[in-house]
Amino acid sequence: MANKNALVTGGAGFIGSHVADRLLAAGYDVTILDNLSSGRRENLPAAARFVEADITTPEAAAVVREGGFDVMCHLAAQIDVRRSMDDPAFDARINIIGTLNLMEAIRTASPKTRVVFSSTGGALYGDFEPPPSAERLAKDPEAPYGIAKLAVEYYLAYYGRVHGIDTVALRYGNVYGPRQDPHGEAGVVAIFCNRLLDTRALTVFGDGTQTRDYVYAGDVAAANVLAAGATLPPAARLDARAFNIGTGVETSVNTVAGSLQRAAGSTTPIEYAPARAGELLRSALDTRKAHEVLGWSPSVSIDDGLAETFRWFAARRAGATA
Repeated sequence: MANKNALVTGGAGFIGSHVADRLLAAGYDVTILDNLSSGRRENLPAAARFVEADITTPEAAAVVREGGFDVMCHLAAQIDVRRSMDDPAFDARINIIGTLNLMEAIRTASPKTRVVFSSTGGALYGDFEPPPSAERLAKDPEAPYGIAKLAVEYYLAYYGRVHGIDTVALRYGNVYGPRQDPHGEAGVVAIFCNRLLDTRALTVFGDGTQTRDYVYAGDVAAANVLAAGATLPPAARLDARAFNIGTGVETSVNTVAGSLQRAAGSTTPIEYAPARAGELLRSALDTRKAHEVLGWSPSVSIDDGLAETFRWFAARRAGATA
């Protein structure tokens, strides 16, 4: 029997490359679609086919139409929350219009392809209800980034109801781990790792007690593989095919800084700066639905994941200077 065929958009990026690795390990034939605007060639698995294209283009749509994919794990995105606030039109062009370009290609030529969309939990629910946030909680995004992700989820529900396309939305917490880019939702981990290696003070905005649900990239990749093959309920309403992917644990920025200091064996100081406008104060995700339906649970603790992440940054720095 032939292997199943998977497309990973954004597969040269931080999370996407972990997803591609896991799909290959699970026996999929993998094609990666990435414009390399933030992804890196060094992240591309040798066993994957690579197509360099932007998701907003006819070339990307042609890849989807002609690929015969069993699943598309859609991770290509504009991921910088602050940039979305500075230029919401750009954010919408990539995150909404780019996604619709791919979805229309599926609708017209490949309606049996399951779509696993990388959404957000950390930026979707807002700061109006105490965490942990369950999937059916009211959605109140604070920034255009979260608004665009929510808009795409509504579009996916439309494609499911009207066109019968099989869609899943994975709402990530703050993903961190090896290969991390400093510009994403959990970019503070990459920033702190680099500052520790430079023996520069760690800058914490506000008092450092603000919390996030930090989830390890390898656990997120495992969730994508499970979502690619799981038997799922009908895609009747917005939240029916949405799953929070996190730990359910609130971790403060101060805790992250301290854990990375220990991993680095460093006494580099922490400096506090004024809080940033619009920043969530608390965030954590209720992940019981992912456990019950997908059979997924996080396996990497915050201390172990942060230590592994720091080791990766240190090894990369050592390799660059060798």
